[in-house]
Amino acid sequence: MDIEGTTSSIDFVHKELFPFAAKALPSFLKNHAQETAVSFILKSLGEDPGYQDLEQLGQILLGWIKADLKEPRLKSLQGLIWQAGYQSGQLKGHVYPEVPGVLKAWAGAGLKLGIYSSGSVLAQKLIFGYSVAGDLNQWLTYYFDTQIGGKKEVRSYQNIAESTGVNPSEILFLSDIAEELAAAEEAGYLVTELRRDHLPPTRVGFAAQNFEQVRAFWKI
Repeated sequence: MDIEGTTSSIDFVHKELFPFAAKALPSFLKNHAQETAVSFILKSLGEDPGYQDLEQLGQILLGWIKADLKEPRLKSLQGLIWQAGYQSGQLKGHVYPEVPGVLKAWAGAGLKLGIYSSGSVLAQKLIFGYSVAGDLNQWLTYYFDTQIGGKKEVRSYQNIAESTGVNPSEILFLSDIAEELAAAEEAGYLVTELRRDHLPPTRVGFAAQNFEQVRAFWKI
């Protein structure tokens, strides 16, 4: 499953999570730059994590957030910031109303459920672990982020199938993005398009693609 527009509202991600990370970023860098996880990210960006460099680095990272850059190191840092927000109770992960019950039912029926999102694995576990419906990680088995590959690349879905040991023809991928569904389908997956509360993306090059479409999980 994708997250944005599939299990959870796009507005939650773009109007709550991203602004929270952007607002908290300067103080988070100042207070946590020397911690192992944060220091590793900053050093990998080629910057000295000393306080004198953090303001400039913070501005670069804020620009990446504004541009919604799918940069793994940024995603990792955002995940650490959100972790603090979830643990303090400032954030609660949004999921659509039917999602918790359906995930429980699917898992109870013996299905193995997984997430594939551009957000880091940590961010994925947080949104479901601190969701408005409680801890939903108990129903999830797999978590994949862009470390496995880009979401519009066929090879990424092949990598996921190899990693899980499941034949691609036995995997159903749920997303609201046509290019992701097309890549998964080319890899041999079954696919279903979620059309929640927004118009589908522009389908340049996908005019002939006819994905099964649903508006909620319980219709799958």
